[in-house]
Amino acid sequence: MSNKALIIGAGAIGVFYGSLLAKAGAEVAVVCRSEYEHVKQHGFFIDSRELGSWTFTPSQVLKNTAEYVGAADYILLCTKVIPPVDRVALIRPVVTADTAIVFIQNGVEIEQEIVSAFPGNEIISGLAYICCNQIRNGEILHLAYGRLTLGNLPGYVSNKTTELCDLIRQSGIECIATRNIVTERWKKCVWNAPFNPLSVLSGGLSTLDILHSQEAFVRNIMLDICRIAKAAGYQLPEDIIDINIKNTYAMPPYKTSMLLDFENGHPMETEAILGNAVRVAKQAGISSPYLDSVYALMKLRELKLDA
Repeated sequence: MSNKALIIGAGAIGVFYGSLLAKAGAEVAVVCRSEYEHVKQHGFFIDSRELGSWTFTPSQVLKNTAEYVGAADYILLCTKVIPPVDRVALIRPVVTADTAIVFIQNGVEIEQEIVSAFPGNEIISGLAYICCNQIRNGEILHLAYGRLTLGNLPGYVSNKTTELCDLIRQSGIECIATRNIVTERWKKCVWNAPFNPLSVLSGGLSTLDILHSQEAFVRNIMLDICRIAKAAGYQLPEDIIDINIKNTYAMPPYKTSMLLDFENGHPMETEAILGNAVRVAKQAGISSPYLDSVYALMKLRELKLDA
């Protein structure tokens, strides 16, 4: 079984799933820039409310991809999808003919640059349904959920994808392989499109506070996403909005990744999550007034980071 993985993007998501692969017996290396010295000495500590606590010691701790020794069966790209990050340049030094490129990232309409840059490689698109934050150097807090959905582009499931799912499942987390991964991206955007920006625009409210106060507004943003997805050729389940609302009420109060980025002065995934969807709507001639408004407000909020 293929079992050499390189994690690029040592934030909460990359470290959590990388640690699960290591627990399942994979040889997992990590590219870690800002926390390099700490991780080199101490590894990572994962505190999970569902799975317990453990230490993850990567097989290699690297400052950049070019330092990687060996040939990775899987490259897991877990960076944010933001303008300053050149995803293709980031992974190119370690892509070999047999490498499967996996990206576990938010957003819609983000696949093509990877597919175009590496036409001879397996491209596996991944979505994490998880409440997980990095709370200090080398320490990850897993609050809830964790399901990972994987699928090959343009629309199939390979043996390597099946093997990767099996490794994740061995660690106690659900992992689903699907031929319809792009549809799954739109399904996840139904949640991300309201809660990520509203957590920033509200001045830092948790998902639960947002829902208690503005459920109707949240539902209208979700409805815009559903209509855009349908226009793009991806029919979402009729009950997807109700399911997302119900699940959010059930989850613990949670700071979104976009809010954490804003609080830390980091670039936010405004374009990947909102802007791309808005552009699809315009191309399809679909009205999306609620999504348009949130997107415009987020662009104004971004000016605060640039000031």
